[in-house]
Order: sequence, then structure tokens, then C-alpha cells
Amino acid sequence: MTEKRSEADLSTTAGKIEDLRHRYHEAVHANGDAAVKKQHAKGKKTARERIDILLDKGSFVEVDEFVRHRSNAFGMDVNRPYGDSVVTGFGTIHGRQVAVYSQDFTVFGGSLGEAAGNKIIKIMDLAISTGVPIIGILDSGGARIQEGVVALGKYGEIFRKNTMASGVIPQISIIMGPAAGGAVYSPALTDFVIMVDKTSNMFVTGPDVILTVTGEEVGMEELGGARAHNETSGVAHYLASDEDDALDYARNMLSFLPQNNLAETVVYDSHSELEITEFDKKLNTLIPDSPNQPYDMRTVIEHLVDEANFLEVQPLFAPNILIGFARVDGRSVGIIANQPSAMAGTLNIDAGEKAARFVRFCDAFSIPIVTLVDVPGYLPGTDQEWAGVIRRGAKLLYAYAEATVPLVTVITRKAYGGAYIVMGSKQLGADINLAWPSAEIAVMGGQGAVNILFRDKIKEAEEAGKDIAKVRAELAAEYTYNVASPFLAAERGELDGVIEPAATRVSIIKALRALRTKRASLPPKKHGNIPL
Repeated sequence: MTEKRSEADLSTTAGKIEDLRHRYHEAVHANGDAAVKKQHAKGKKTARERIDILLDKGSFVEVDEFVRHRSNAFGMDVNRPYGDSVVTGFGTIHGRQVAVYSQDFTVFGGSLGEAAGNKIIKIMDLAISTGVPIIGILDSGGARIQEGVVALGKYGEIFRKNTMASGVIPQISIIMGPAAGGAVYSPALTDFVIMVDKTSNMFVTGPDVILTVTGEEVGMEELGGARAHNETSGVAHYLASDEDDALDYARNMLSFLPQNNLAETVVYDSHSELEITEFDKKLNTLIPDSPNQPYDMRTVIEHLVDEANFLEVQPLFAPNILIGFARVDGRSVGIIANQPSAMAGTLNIDAGEKAARFVRFCDAFSIPIVTLVDVPGYLPGTDQEWAGVIRRGAKLLYAYAEATVPLVTVITRKAYGGAYIVMGSKQLGADINLAWPSAEIAVMGGQGAVNILFRDKIKEAEEAGKDIAKVRAELAAEYTYNVASPFLAAERGELDGVIEPAATRVSIIKALRALRTKRASLPPKKHGNIPL
């Protein structure tokens, strides 16, 4: 776009102000009406419209709106729009300060060159130095090919800033269009990735490259669409139905998070009662009598948190474990819970990695963790073993053992073998460990143990013509009573208490109140070597 000069008299103050207004109008409307209509036709909003929805009304302060690229290659010198291909600035969400950048697909396809890269780096530096969350809205064709290695270098600088900001300020990426090639690694380095169904996609190599190199035919949506990354790869943390939903989820998530690693989360008014209520008593009838019958752990969570409000993270990936944010007694907590209604709540590689990263996020930002346990063990199979369940499963163990935030664990039913240890056990550093009377804590479940411990008795029963199923059930019950009872663990101090389900909410509130002044530290070291 060739610059249109203002006709104002620049020898006067009034003329200079008029020139400023003219330039600002150009910066805000650099894309033109046709480009905006084309964006809207795809079901997508413009960069500025997205910021207006995300931030509190009237709070956005733009920076670098007059920045322009300096490239002369391939005729770029005749098209130098103000602001280049990204809108950057700061504003508020729920009255709390945040930094934001929003890539503008209507300008050079949102491609990143030197000018756009510098704008993003500058706003990231501001977010880090002022200790506020940063939200990136991505809608870009990738590196600007006209600028070559300079554009690639800016991506490298952005990745480094993401890494420096990790664990210091919350970082949220909202994918609202394409993100291809090296561009995908910036959101991958942030804490949470939100994608919009049908209109966003992420991939390192696109369908055309894959077809050329491997001969494999795959569509854009199937390869890197929002659903693929929410259900299969685990790259994304939320599948938004549309752009408004994505922005609303980001606003909601930020309400649970502190501004930075040295700040506390917002404390909301709480009407939590310290007496067991009728609503609490419903938990007493939740656990089925049969140990093999599933139930929905979300029901438990909703009975324990304020207003039954649970913001689930990654609900479509590894559904056998639940993670998310909630409030207890008006304060933010991270919830990690096995889900018996999906794969019987077993742990596998995906579940371990999903939970491990969430534990580390909560620990980085001093958010207490409540763990709800009903886990029969690790998912068996050659696929898991060959894919590295030993190394990758150890990530969750490492995350819990390294965490210094308040840790409260409640065992609702099964807690067997190594999975019991991994899920926030006392030995890994949990502060308060409780169990329901229905809990079973042992090396393995009763049915598995019977085959080993009572092999001779079963053989004798077979020879005597007895009902083998009945004999097995009796022996399993005997094993559970003598070995797996939660009272045995409580006798040894492995549990801090056995409580009735109805008392769980009150017990967690009291535990977290007691742990508010917790002080813990790790041995001096540069960093640990997590089994990546």
C-alpha cells in the first residue's frame, strides 16, 4: 500500500494533529474493507475485533501502531502498511492487566517478518518486565518468504522469549487460523493452547509436502485441525465452537491464574460452610458396591468445589484422567483426578503426560493441587511398553515429587501398584492424604492377587467341585480386608485419615487453610533432568 500523504499544514500544531489522526486512521484501517469482508466470509474476525472481545471494553492500549517493514525485496517497498501484520498492546481482563498480540491475516496473510517479529518480542518483554500474562492470537501464513532468514531469526527470538517467560508469567495461545511450519513452536512453548473448530489448524509440514515426500494423502483438517490436536495429539487444551467461545474460555481461565509467579491468585468471596450439608451427603451414595462398576469423577469434583464450577482443561485428550481449575473456599486450586468411566481410570502415556504438565504449571504459579484417586494401575500392552511408558510415565512421578505447593490427595476407591505411588502419594511429598472407606490400597487388586496367593486353594476348590467364582470372590474379599483396607494404611501413617465421602469438601477446605503458610524448598541445583 502506497502511503497517502495528509493534506494538513504541517507548519502548524493543528496541522500536525490532523496528520496524526490521518496516520492513525491508516494504521487502524490498513487492511481495507475488501480484506475485512473476505476474513468475515471465512467465519473469522479481524485482529482488532478479537482484541475488543477479549479485553475489557475500552481498556486496550495499542503500541507500535506506526511500525512499518523496511524490506525492498520483490516490490515490498511499495506496500508498507502501518502496524505491519500484527496488532500489539495491553489492556485488562476482569480489571487485571494483560499483554496481547493478535496477528492480522488481512495484512500480508499475517506472515511474520522483521517488523512484526520485533513488535511481538517487544510486547513479550513488556509482559515479562511488568509481570502480567500474555495472550497471543495466531492467524498467520508463517514466515514472510520475502524477508528470508531475517523472518526465521525473529521466530527464534520469540521462542527464546517464550522459554524465558515459562513459569514466570502465564502464557496463552489462541489459534484462530493457520499456524504452519516453525510458527507452531511458539504456541507449543506456551502454557495453554486454544483452537477454534473448523477454522484453525497447526502443522509442521502441510498436506502437500507430506504427499510429495511420503505419498500419503491427508486433508488439512484431518492433519492439523482443531479436533485432531484436541483429541489425538494433545497439542491443544480446548476445542472452541467458535471464536467467541475461544476468547471467553481464555478470559475464564485467567480468572483462576495469578498475574505472575510471585503474585497470589485472586481470592473471591466464598460462602463455604464448614458443616456437612445435604449436598455433601450425596457423595455417600456415589461409589457403586461393585468395584468394577464405573462412575463419573466429575460428579465428585462438582461436590467439592465452589459453585460446582470446574474449568476442565484438555477434556478431549486422555479422558481417563481429568485436569482443570476450580475454587475451594474462594481460592484457586488445580484438580487432577482419575476418571473411572473412561478406560476404568487406568494410567497410560497420554494421561501421565497430560497430568504431569498440569502439575508443573500449578507448581510454577503456586496453585495448590487436589488429587482424586481411583486408579487400578497402568494400562498394559505392548503398544504402551514400546512407546516408552516407563520413561514417559515417570514424568508424572517427577512432577509430583518436585512440586512444593500444598498437595492434598483423596483416594476414593482403587489405588493399586505403581499408579498409587504416582498419584500424589505421601511418599512423593503430598501434605495431606485422605481416603474414603471404599478405598483399596495394595500392590494389586483382589482378583489379581487371588491367582497368586491362593492358587492352591482354588485348585482344591476345583477338585472338590465347588463354585469357583464364589470361592474367588470370597478370597478376594478376604485379601482386600486383610491387605488393601485403608485402615491398614492409616495405621502406618500412609494416610492422614479415613473419612466418609460427605466430609470430603470440609476436610479439603480445612487442609488447604492449614497449608497456606507451607514453606518448602528443593536442593540447590541448576535444574533437574526430567525424563523427557
